Amino acid sequence: MSFPEGFLWGGAVAANQVEGAWNVDGKGWSVDDVATYKPNADVKDYKTHVAISSEAIEKAMKDTDDTYYPKRRGIDFYHHYKEDLALFAEMGFKVFRLSIAWTRIYPTGEEETPNEAGLQFYENVFKEMKRLGIEPLVTLSHYEMPLALSLKYNGWTDRRVVDMFVKFCRTCFERYGKYVKYWLSFNEVDSIHRHPFITAGIIPDRCGEAGETACCYQALHHQFVAAAMITKDCHEIIPGSQMGCMLTKLMTYPRTCAPEDVAATQKKNLENMFYSDVMVFGEYPRMILRDLEKRHIDIKMEPGDLQILKEGTVDFLSFSYYMSMTESVDPNAERTPGNTVLGVKNPYLPSSEWGWQVDPVGLRVSLIELYDRYKKPLFIVENGIGSRDTVEADGSIHDPYRIEYFRRHFKEMEKAIDDGVELMGYTSWAPIDLISASTSQMSKRYGFIYVDQDDLGNGTLKRSRKDSFYWYKKVIATNGADMD
Repeated sequence: MSFPEGFLWGGAVAANQVEGAWNVDGKGWSVDDVATYKPNADVKDYKTHVAISSEAIEKAMKDTDDTYYPKRRGIDFYHHYKEDLALFAEMGFKVFRLSIAWTRIYPTGEEETPNEAGLQFYENVFKEMKRLGIEPLVTLSHYEMPLALSLKYNGWTDRRVVDMFVKFCRTCFERYGKYVKYWLSFNEVDSIHRHPFITAGIIPDRCGEAGETACCYQALHHQFVAAAMITKDCHEIIPGSQMGCMLTKLMTYPRTCAPEDVAATQKKNLENMFYSDVMVFGEYPRMILRDLEKRHIDIKMEPGDLQILKEGTVDFLSFSYYMSMTESVDPNAERTPGNTVLGVKNPYLPSSEWGWQVDPVGLRVSLIELYDRYKKPLFIVENGIGSRDTVEADGSIHDPYRIEYFRRHFKEMEKAIDDGVELMGYTSWAPIDLISASTSQMSKRYGFIYVDQDDLGNGTLKRSRKDSFYWYKKVIATNGADMD
């Protein structure tokens, strides 16, 4: 067993969680600039952390401090990118996944011309990556849509946002095509039902009689259409480029072998893969359409939309994988949190401090399942564990728990490759400590690199190598041959 030659090892971040500089060089408000850190809320209570309202947005926009709005400050990658990229190069990264903040290029989404300062920032980043020999993997929408479009149109529920996003993407293709070959359209496109505001700019109290669920499906259709359109644009503007979609792989097992549990699990897994079905096959699954019909959810489509979906299918499928869960029809079954979801607890698996169940074998099962279904190259673009780290008196950071987590997942990846899965690469989430997506915490640390900053923004922002830094460096240098 071995990893293929040219395997793309690296790490992944999102602009809203690392860049900071939220009001610098012409950048506009994004939806995540009003995402709050709630220190008194249970860190496992995702619904509380992602809850939003028109009133909360108005309050946030009047408060220009970043203490309780951590994604405004991130880890100041905007000013530290050369230092951070040098550390990634030291680890031997072949690829680095990052996103482009729409509001740095078009601050409100409706400008006629792009913001040159924003364009230049990303060009500088890509030039530095090229100098260091690191391939960019760029996400075009990673929870960073303009807040102005959310307030004016209720985000992606309005068809007009499609053309605005396509314009933004074409600007990126034209400016960065000589640097970027690999692109992703929407980060975890399925997350729209879990946190519709940061995924699609939907403000629930503005959904009217249609209701939040109907708004989500309408917005999702618009995102599907936009993704297909930019896939065609990308291929035309950048010869040899590849566009992928990105799914949250929510691996779910039946809690028991009771047929009712198996049926409930099957339904959950089919719903999870509905999103990638549309983007890989270019059409809505029949059973999903029937389900929407039974729930009286009517998606408004324009003439030609279905043809656009068929003509704009992706080149590869990327996905995040953090944990697995089980499903049961038993209303008393104990539930536990995962990646902004709740599932029935699996008694055979350990859990992180945040309740996420650690399941390396589930990654192998997911790889085989997805490759068998889609027959497209796969790319693992998020995988990692949030933990609390301790800095010793001498400045060292010992994180054997993180090393063991990755080692066990890499072993399962290797087995899937040996079984015939075509795996392009792997980017850990995240190679450097950043602001957590769901709870806006800094203390939930993912990185091989420690950043001196606490949940309220106190600290020097000094970067330090953890033990896992050196271990991952060895893994990359040996192309996965040495994981000890």
